[in-house]
Amino acid sequence: MPPWGPNLSATLVRALRQLGFQGPGRGGRHEYMRRENVSVTIPNPHGGDIGVGLLARVLRQAGVSREEWETA
Repeated sequence: MPPWGPNLSATLVRALRQLGFQGPGRGGRHEYMRRENVSVTIPNPHGGDIGVGLLARVLRQAGVSREEWETA
């Protein structure tokens, strides 16, 4: 898994796929990924990195702990 810190959107998508999420699909202004009954909005920083705060919010929404993120 990627290290805890700023990451590209593509890195986030790849890591979530490894954790069992499907997608990304289009929905409104942002893409989303799904796993069972959990839906996660994928941020689009327009070529920049996803910061630590935003990464933490996305992973909280996905139900993924920091430990799971770093070791899976």
